[in-house]
Amino acid sequence: MKKPGLRYVLSRWPIYGLVLCLAALPARTSIADHDDDDDHGHDSRPAIQPPEGERIRPQKPEKELRDMIRQVDDHRIQATIEKLVSFGTRHTESSMTDPNRGVGAAINYVFNTMQGYAAQSNGRMTVALQTYHQPPVANTILNPNGVDITNVVATIRGSLTPNRIYVITGHIDTRCTIVTNHDCDAPGADDDASGVAVVLEAARVLSTHAPESTIVLSAVDGEEQGLFGSGNQAQLFKAAGADIEGMFSNDIVGASAAENGVRDPHRIRLMSEGVPTLDTAREAQVRVLVGGENDSQSRQLSRFVKNVAENEDTDMTIWLMWRRDRYLRASDHVSYQSQGYPAAVFREPNEIFPHEHQDVRVDPTTGVQFGDLIQFDDFQFMQRVARVNVATLWSLANGPGTPKGLQIVAAVLTNDTQLVWNANTDPDLAGYEVVWRETTAPDWTNAIPVGNVTSVTLPLSPKDNFQFGVRAVDRDGHHSPVAFPVTRTTPL
Repeated sequence: MKKPGLRYVLSRWPIYGLVLCLAALPARTSIADHDDDDDHGHDSRPAIQPPEGERIRPQKPEKELRDMIRQVDDHRIQATIEKLVSFGTRHTESSMTDPNRGVGAAINYVFNTMQGYAAQSNGRMTVALQTYHQPPVANTILNPNGVDITNVVATIRGSLTPNRIYVITGHIDTRCTIVTNHDCDAPGADDDASGVAVVLEAARVLSTHAPESTIVLSAVDGEEQGLFGSGNQAQLFKAAGADIEGMFSNDIVGASAAENGVRDPHRIRLMSEGVPTLDTAREAQVRVLVGGENDSQSRQLSRFVKNVAENEDTDMTIWLMWRRDRYLRASDHVSYQSQGYPAAVFREPNEIFPHEHQDVRVDPTTGVQFGDLIQFDDFQFMQRVARVNVATLWSLANGPGTPKGLQIVAAVLTNDTQLVWNANTDPDLAGYEVVWRETTAPDWTNAIPVGNVTSVTLPLSPKDNFQFGVRAVDRDGHHSPVAFPVTRTTPL
């Protein structure tokens, strides 16, 4: 039987015992250990730093998740894309009634497919059409009567913490070179049949399992014309007070070849904003003073994905991109960020722009094929993208929620670091870990177990020199995304 470690001991100590314990931990280095005359130094570690705690390592998937990852089927993904491409166009203003061509036929196909998966879920999954009427928009929606925007929404209700929600989307609509041209053929095999196929395959796999928190899988409409479907969806969630702690758009995730012909089939980009979309003037002022430009909720979410979904089971490298999206582009994650929700977007590693937003044609001079055709898709690559989505959603839904209300106290000048946060409501919560890193490190490096408390003081752990955060841990050892603190300038 494994002996109880520091986490076990600290979880049973009152806070004053915790502070004494942390104060008694040996410093990693001390000024006395150095020769004052040695200008070069033999130890690059600072004189005082936080307790080392435990080095942060990837969270390995458990057996149930490994089995789910193995169930992801590239042949089903291919069949989904072939079907979506067969509708000719899925333009937002194309036919809603033709059974064989247009966005209406595609929506019906996705809805019926999701309904089939719901039938095998023992009642956990429900599927709905989410429709609103979009009036005309100059240079975008030209129909004088406007157009109906319809999302397909599949919801797997959580068994333990159902009010906590995680969302993934792909967008069902397509376009040609001219965004308002709804008559041309716009197969959209990569943009974004690939994302819809990933969402459908994730829904199929997840539907037969029981996540602890709620998972929403949605094919949204009207992305190309202005993020209409996801914008309405995010607004509805916000109006309902939904606790969405993570959202991911899958948009252009179908090809692995670069423009020079080199294939990169084991890498997926994950792009996330640094400064939050809803940043206030006060928050911006504090950020200028103390930093945190790389520590938004969305950045913490993307770091979590790398920790839980980059492994031999997914066979994929998560390439974190510190920007909201590519130049001149945006996707449905922006709709959620605009409502204050943490969100990020999956993108294939290298895009070939003649294959996106283009009329299908061959250039008579160069012989270059234009158009978003299925021949450019890589179905095994998409299988790995779907595995990343499954690993991410399951790990989020079965771990504890991200701690809320985290503050770092900066009322007086001190080399101690004091943190305070709200108690999680997870029934299976074990406690919390304070995480830290050097300010230039891209990810958290160390975790200090502090027990089931809501405040902690780390003696001689200068907040001026390090970044600190807090994450929750459940009784099975699953951890949450990290919460990054806001600055409190008044004493507790």
